[in-house]
Amino acid sequence: MEPRFVYITAPSAEQAERLGRALVETRLAACANVLDGVTSIYWWQGAIQREREAVLVAKTRSDLVDRLVEEVKRLHPYQVPCVVALPILAGNPDFLAWIAAETCPPAAGCR
Repeated sequence: MEPRFVYITAPSAEQAERLGRALVETRLAACANVLDGVTSIYWWQGAIQREREAVLVAKTRSDLVDRLVEEVKRLHPYQVPCVVALPILAGNPDFLAWIAAETCPPAAGCR
């Protein structure tokens, strides 16, 4: 059960906050940070797009990533939301233990 950051983009800070709250309430994430005011430039349906977005960074465990991705896909307004997990290679051991303690226990099947 290794810790992970999950990077998620959303169309607004309000939407990112709703997603983050849902992930924390279901204990799929211990914490979620909303970073507003991101400019995203990307290809979509054959054209380059430029949009203002918000970024959500969720702190979770590797064994919860698949469930977290499915929950984001269920709640997200985008057809293909950006949801990617990044390993946390090192950090404050107390903080990393807190992530493990505040997310869904493996046997609990939280939802």
